[in-house]
Amino acid sequence: MPVERPRADSVLDAFAGELEIRRLTPAQFVQVLETLHMLGSVGAGIELGSLSTQLLVDVVNDASKEQINELAAHEELRSVFLDEIFRRMSDHLIEEKVKNVEFVIGWRFHHGDADGPFDRYQTVVEDGVCVSSSDLGRTPDATVTVSAADFIRMATGVTAAAAMFVTGKVRVKGDYALAVRFSSYFDIPKASLQ
Repeated sequence: MPVERPRADSVLDAFAGELEIRRLTPAQFVQVLETLHMLGSVGAGIELGSLSTQLLVDVVNDASKEQINELAAHEELRSVFLDEIFRRMSDHLIEEKVKNVEFVIGWRFHHGDADGPFDRYQTVVEDGVCVSSSDLGRTPDATVTVSAADFIRMATGVTAAAAMFVTGKVRVKGDYALAVRFSSYFDIPKASLQ
């Protein structure tokens, strides 16, 4: 008997919940996301940003490595997904864990070549609040360099952050311990069983 997915809170959640992602080629996967993004940009009322965090995690979990790599290689969709992940960080912050913690993490996401070019973001946690953006003008305590595809998998809990550090897929300049602890400050949803 199949496990029931959480109730869809939007039309897009309902669509994503029914989509058999593994049946799509990487190009088709990106084409579906391009279409959804285009519908949002023309005011059709379907926005990738309205996808619940749980369904976003499930989409990434259901996607193959090749599909996520194709997404990360797409200039516009990569930015859309990274923006969504960073926009949602404050929603998943475990406030009790950061009451007396202040830090700035700089992020550099490469597109497969660890020498760049990079998409850059910053995450600031202070006074129990998390703020993330493409540039907050702060000096980072640690700068994390990772491929955009690996970050998308890591940030959605599909790949364990510790494994990424151990295998060398994540490089850190500055406070290494802070970078390793970073994910422990967030309640990252787990993929739904299917």
